[in-house]
Amino acid sequence: MDCLGGSLREFGDNMTTVVWASVQNRLRNDLGADAFKNWIEPLVFEGATGAVATFRAPTGFLGNWVSRNYSDKIQSLFGEFGVNITRVEFVTVAMKATVALAPEAKADAHSQSPMRATGSKSLPGSPLDSRFTFDNFVVGKPNELAHAAARRVSEGGPVTFNPLFLYGGVGLGKTHLMHAIAWDTKRRNPDAKVLYLSAEQFMYRFVQALRFKDTMSFKELFRSVDLLMVDDVQFIAGKDSTQDEFFHTFNALVDQNKQIVISADRAPGEIDGLEERIKSRLQWGLVVDLHPTDYELRLGILQTKAEMQAKHYPEVKILDGVIEFLAHRISTNVRVLEGALTRLYAFASLVGREVTMDVAQECLADILRASDRKVTVDEIIRKVADHYNIRMTDILSPKRARAVARPRQVGMFLAKTLTSKSLPEIGRRFGGRDHTTVIHAVKKIEELRSVDNQIAEDVELLRRMLEA
Repeated sequence: MDCLGGSLREFGDNMTTVVWASVQNRLRNDLGADAFKNWIEPLVFEGATGAVATFRAPTGFLGNWVSRNYSDKIQSLFGEFGVNITRVEFVTVAMKATVALAPEAKADAHSQSPMRATGSKSLPGSPLDSRFTFDNFVVGKPNELAHAAARRVSEGGPVTFNPLFLYGGVGLGKTHLMHAIAWDTKRRNPDAKVLYLSAEQFMYRFVQALRFKDTMSFKELFRSVDLLMVDDVQFIAGKDSTQDEFFHTFNALVDQNKQIVISADRAPGEIDGLEERIKSRLQWGLVVDLHPTDYELRLGILQTKAEMQAKHYPEVKILDGVIEFLAHRISTNVRVLEGALTRLYAFASLVGREVTMDVAQECLADILRASDRKVTVDEIIRKVADHYNIRMTDILSPKRARAVARPRQVGMFLAKTLTSKSLPEIGRRFGGRDHTTVIHAVKKIEELRSVDNQIAEDVELLRRMLEA
């Protein structure tokens, strides 16, 4: 359909139905059949007034979930068909209330009592992305252990490690692997009860169960699954009631030999505000770190993505060296890396130009500036721990043994010289130490570098690794 222009108010009822049908088709393709069936198909388009489109949702929970996860997507797709939609509203049947769907929609919007999972194969967790499968996951040295462990879990059979705990920075593949486990598990055993959701949604569902005095339904849902997957578990840190329920849910599933998969941005022992008993449980099974991508892995990811994009843009030609350039320059986040390539293909297709190095640098100037190497304190601590073969928790601990204290001082020295963080901030990141401790560490390492060749070599090696 060509650009329609204007707002939905200018069209008749038939035209608004046609527009929504087109948006639905795009949502089905982009989100995948399962997500579309669970979240979009139940919506009924009520009509539009001005730039506000209204839908009827069967439950407040469904309407609220779509408001948090698909609001921008729906508005953007309306825009692609030439329709200016600035707000989408849901009228929920059960509550007779309207939930505004806008970019600033809050996660704490009210909903009705939680749905029951008993006897239902379609569990009300977060939707699965059809793109996130094992076939689309590029394996390299930084993620090969995580990939192998995820594969093993998806094969089913006796539970060998429980839970599987995946951790690492943003855009390294944790969520992709969790979705892949869910898809593969469902493919192997269509009757398996697989529940994937974020820790935020776990907390939200628990709070709603308390509010509507329906904790029994909550327990039935989370303790009757065959595979429970909780993403970004660090979110429940400091939330005592939610942690208590998570602890009991965890134990109930383990007692039934049901598999649990957890992800976080840090190792269990490094999540501040997480109860010790939960940290202990999370370390029962296999804890796997997804390391930052190396050049070879980034290149493989881009090559795989380029093959997929070529099917949609057969007319676009990417000249030699561009893919390698992107793999070298965009090193921190796979999502940004893939997004950069998508932008290049779209740009080249729209303007009818081949992608040269100059075109890539011009088109991606903002991404390239943002991707200039920035060393973080967390990365320094991790690299120092790996280099000296000690745990990160030891570096952050009060231990004063030289085998721990010296690496800690090296880490503080590198943090002072390679980042823009203040001395108090560095001290806080190194286990809540005072800034005077950081000053002492920096001076000590400066002195040792001139008289201790081993310290000098360690510092130089670590510096090169961090700046690579």
